[in-house]
Amino acid sequence: MIYRVLGKTGERVSAIGLGGHHIGRPQDPNDGIRIIRSAIDRGITFMDNSWDYHDGESERRMGNALRDGYRQKVFLMTKFDGRTKRATAEQIDESLRRLQTDHIDLIQFHENIRMEDLDRFFAPQGSLEAVLAAKQAGKIRYAGFTGHKDPVVHLRMLEVAAAHDFSFDACQMPLNVMDAHFRSFTRQVLPKLLEQNIAVLGMKPLCDGNVLRSNTLSAIECLHYALNLPASVIITGCESMQRLDQAIEAVDTFAPMSGTQVSALLARTREAAATGEYEPFKTTEMFDGTAHTPAWMGESRMI
Repeated sequence: MIYRVLGKTGERVSAIGLGGHHIGRPQDPNDGIRIIRSAIDRGITFMDNSWDYHDGESERRMGNALRDGYRQKVFLMTKFDGRTKRATAEQIDESLRRLQTDHIDLIQFHENIRMEDLDRFFAPQGSLEAVLAAKQAGKIRYAGFTGHKDPVVHLRMLEVAAAHDFSFDACQMPLNVMDAHFRSFTRQVLPKLLEQNIAVLGMKPLCDGNVLRSNTLSAIECLHYALNLPASVIITGCESMQRLDQAIEAVDTFAPMSGTQVSALLARTREAAATGEYEPFKTTEMFDGTAHTPAWMGESRMI
């Protein structure tokens, strides 16, 4: 396994992270638990999750998997959807219960897909107040934010945070071969994060399998491209042992790529990526959980 430093936190984490949504997909909960424990046994230390994944089932499975000494082997991250202090505090506490832990290493403000989400985070009685209270109480160690829709939203979050004299520890966003050509987080947001030493968490390296549907690159090529980026961790979904084997193979066979090699991969995906067809999380509401279920944000009237 390759290990990298998680931005200014100084923590060391595996270059591949285990995606939380996918471990909730197997019908048998024990299959998800086996995937998590096998990943840890094979060197993966970064665990991704979210309060809303499969109505909490992903967190419940991870909590069960992290028993018997496994919790001490991982860096545990989860996310919350609350846009108010009260909703955020309640979701953090619920995640702690499901995950069967007394603290979460990294909590993230989930799914920043609207410009107003950023203002809600910093508003009086907003999410930040709950995050700071949870940190003071020892419930969380670090704080970050995520989003998948448009790099402009991420850039404004960094601006608003600076205006409030607040610095995030981590930021999660799509990093893949298609992203380089369309509404690119890689080109627009990644350099800003590196300047501020905010840990870069890459997600959707295969766009939930959509890159493969484009018939441009193999799964291993997609993972190698993402691993080559200056990210602390690349989070990939593994809903089966075969997908976990694939992720491990990508790490085992990875070597830093030359500029020529990177350019060749990007050339092969440029035409397919041009309209965002293979990144539906940017161009459709398919992945917008808080749009489909606004009550998750804490107030049903929010959109």
